[in-house]
Amino acid sequence: MKHSEITRLLDEPACQHNTPDKVACGKLKPGATAGGCSFDGAQITLFPISDAAHIVHGPIACAGSSWNGRGSLSSGPELHRLGLTTDLSEQEIIMGKGEKKLLFAIKTAVERWKPAAVFVYQTCIPALIGDDVESICRVASESFALPVIPVDAAGFYGTKNLGNRIAGETLMNHVVGTREPDPLPFHAGHRIHSINLVGEFNIAGEFWQVAPLLDELGIRVLCTLAGDTRFHELQGMHRADVTMLVCSKALINVARRLETQYGIPWFEGSFYGMRDTSEALRQIARLIGDPDLQRRTETLILREEQRLQESLRPWRARLQGKRALLYTGGVKSWSVVSALQDLGMTVVATGVKKSTQQDRERIQELMGEETLFIEEGKPRLMLDLFHRQRADVFIAGGRNMFTALKACLPFLDINQEREQAYAGYTGLLELARQLSITIHSPIWNRVRKPAPWLQTPCPPRRDG
Repeated sequence: MKHSEITRLLDEPACQHNTPDKVACGKLKPGATAGGCSFDGAQITLFPISDAAHIVHGPIACAGSSWNGRGSLSSGPELHRLGLTTDLSEQEIIMGKGEKKLLFAIKTAVERWKPAAVFVYQTCIPALIGDDVESICRVASESFALPVIPVDAAGFYGTKNLGNRIAGETLMNHVVGTREPDPLPFHAGHRIHSINLVGEFNIAGEFWQVAPLLDELGIRVLCTLAGDTRFHELQGMHRADVTMLVCSKALINVARRLETQYGIPWFEGSFYGMRDTSEALRQIARLIGDPDLQRRTETLILREEQRLQESLRPWRARLQGKRALLYTGGVKSWSVVSALQDLGMTVVATGVKKSTQQDRERIQELMGEETLFIEEGKPRLMLDLFHRQRADVFIAGGRNMFTALKACLPFLDINQEREQAYAGYTGLLELARQLSITIHSPIWNRVRKPAPWLQTPCPPRRDG
């Protein structure tokens, strides 16, 4: 990928980062890819396309531990769970045999699994030695009569966020608009509308908690980019009535291009918490502009909120006034704050390392002007902040789990490694349950006490 193309992707006109004194999402600094490189961002975005084969072109270390590497669940095919790689060796790299091995890998994947499409991911070493992945994909696509799509996202290009945008740009250039969606079904006498959920990855099955609400309203999900997604759904994204950007600004270029090229309006929303879920449903109905849909949406919201309030009553009594330290990023930096406030909890500080300026503004609206922003997650800093703010629970991603557990602090995983789904109305109820179990577990009082052998003197030794 040329430097000019990378600059263009960073200079996203719909992004709040573009200001008169700061154009684009920032220049690369040493260590910028420590939290995930461009290849990582691209594979996170596209791997959940469950009926496609995903081939990582490079050394085997780039594929990593691919089996279930991310908790995106599928209701059908599970081809995305396989870790397919060309596994380039030193000899193949030196002798320039990477392209030949890639073509063989594509042939093997097509014949063995018969995927709907093949995505080929460029990594650092093939990019440095000049493997022409795009040409190989073009030849393979013609030979096998199958979409073979190059994803030029070598890790040294930049950060994970850039990789997200490269993946989105790849879809818009090679996939979206290449097929018409299936006909809309009949729904209880109401007009059927359609929506794209961009940045919805169905972590732990969260999309399945929101889908019944949309089904009841007669809103067909054309595509979720990219949780529980099929390749043909991506091809028909251009026919949706509205796009909801679920995951902050990671894929904002997709939402913007769907609007500029196909006239599909979009908005950014969240399905975490009662208030945000209700507001997202209202915004969908508002942008579609169907008065009957708006009326039915308000009826559904009233029913679901009343039902949830009743179910939350015992859990809210246990969580009222509890203090949480939240360290995550992107949309969760503010959407989870809203969900915790729905439960009567106080968020003492929240992480903003991967958040945009607009995310920060939303956090301040929710938490006030004295909000504590966590810019970096050093273990010592997090532990000191936890004790200084008298927090009751540490809510973060899996990489922070052992920091919390070694310090004997209640911990709840909120990122992609989690096993519970927290989206929608039922998700908030599950979040309340998990928080209550975590905070009130009797294990914390036990592990904080001195070990028994430190409380009781050792018995005298008996010789003979």
